[in-house]
Amino acid sequence: MAKRPYDAAQLKQLLLQMMETELGGELVYRTALEAACNDDLKKEWEEYLEETRKHQEVVRSVCEALDMDPDEQSPARMVVKSIGESLVKAMELARKTCDAKTAEIMACECVVHAETKDQANWELLGKIAEAAGGKQQEILQQAYDSVWKDEQHHLFHTKGWCRELAIEHLGMPSVLPPPEEAKQVETAIGAARAEQQRSKML
Repeated sequence: MAKRPYDAAQLKQLLLQMMETELGGELVYRTALEAACNDDLKKEWEEYLEETRKHQEVVRSVCEALDMDPDEQSPARMVVKSIGESLVKAMELARKTCDAKTAEIMACECVVHAETKDQANWELLGKIAEAAGGKQQEILQQAYDSVWKDEQHHLFHTKGWCRELAIEHLGMPSVLPPPEEAKQVETAIGAARAEQQRSKML
């Protein structure tokens, strides 16, 4: 079966955005860790920070393997950078103006924003890997396979933390660590099932 065509110029733009997302993700996690009150959440985010640094190297290696400069700037990349900087500023503002628990929840929300973009990037790269052929497919698929599970974990588990910490802050019974942790969620279906089962874990 012939491979489907795709826009090579847009692959480059995606990779530049991915590079900036991972760089910005490191700053987001560093800032979020300063707001984390829950020890389990702090440990979780420390692991995500280390994995994000590894993801930076994966994207950089893909760019270099495809003869692209991972440090090249583009208009879209600058927008991604601006969004990341805005998330950092929002968390810093929360720490200065809100109580500690509210600042922690807002840090969770900012991480979810960052990880939503990050996951979308990798999902798109996976689609391109399916459409590619030859050596390029091998490069893209290997990168996708090495990172995708981490991205799923980061997003769905942090969403769980965000939900349960907010419920706790509202004075209602919460599940901490969240069900996503206990169920070792790695997929959207798994996340939905974990949330549905939370009432049984109270």
